Amino acid sequence: MTLLDGKKTSETIQQEIAADVAEIKANGGKVPHLAAILVGNDGGSVTYVTNKVLACERVGFGSTLIRYEDDVTEDELLAKIEELNNDDEIDGFIVQLPLPKHINTDKVLEAVDPKKDVDGFHPTNVGRMVAGLSAYLPATPAGILQLLARYEIETKGKHCVVVGRSNIVGSPMSILMSKPNYPGNCTVTLCHRNTVNLAYHTLQADIIIAAVGIPGLITAEMVKEGAVVIDVGTTRVADETRKAGYRLRGDVDFDNVAPKCSFITPVPGGVGPLTIAMLLKNTLRAAKREVYA
Repeated sequence: MTLLDGKKTSETIQQEIAADVAEIKANGGKVPHLAAILVGNDGGSVTYVTNKVLACERVGFGSTLIRYEDDVTEDELLAKIEELNNDDEIDGFIVQLPLPKHINTDKVLEAVDPKKDVDGFHPTNVGRMVAGLSAYLPATPAGILQLLARYEIETKGKHCVVVGRSNIVGSPMSILMSKPNYPGNCTVTLCHRNTVNLAYHTLQADIIIAAVGIPGLITAEMVKEGAVVIDVGTTRVADETRKAGYRLRGDVDFDNVAPKCSFITPVPGGVGPLTIAMLLKNTLRAAKREVYA
């Protein structure tokens, strides 16, 4: 069994980005700039956005953090998005999810200029991805592709079962794994919370990508020998023995599943660190105008 080290892979990608930025600076070019809008004080969101800002510093990006309280109006948020759309200094920006219930998330995401949508959530970028055109890929699926490629995991002709159908991970992952390139060329089955007899499907899988947010859902009895298992789950579970009062649990029962696997990601330290790395990669591509001229 080989542990897929997302932290190490993320560090390597960030070093590559930093080298690119150093070259841009040396040639007198514009330094990439990422902005983030954070609404409210959700602990997970605050930590995640803070890590994004620190990552920008590490690779030499400029960064801007815009914070609002939970009671910000939808109109205020949309006005700020329009401002960022028209700010030539900002190459890409994200609106951290989830948003308060009184704000229409789809309306907000659709207001982002696709050229600056480095989260890859805008329908234009989703459509380009589906059509096989150059696009900003959602960061987590893009990170999973990097992990598979950098560990040289064979995917052609393999049966990939994706558990979870969110627009952020599951659905785009199922599309990308079926694309005629590497990593890809898989036969893909997309499962979700309402799939009947989930184990029937996962037992046929050469590659399992679990992204449903149910701790320990995938057990050893659901995984065949030699499978590759990618665990995207990061659910906070109360744990009084930890300083933070909680620990992160994945969708996979790691201790019992790992011995059966050829490759597996840990939680934490697997897919999570790659999400930020790929967000930075999208921002670099935006600054270079690689997707949109």
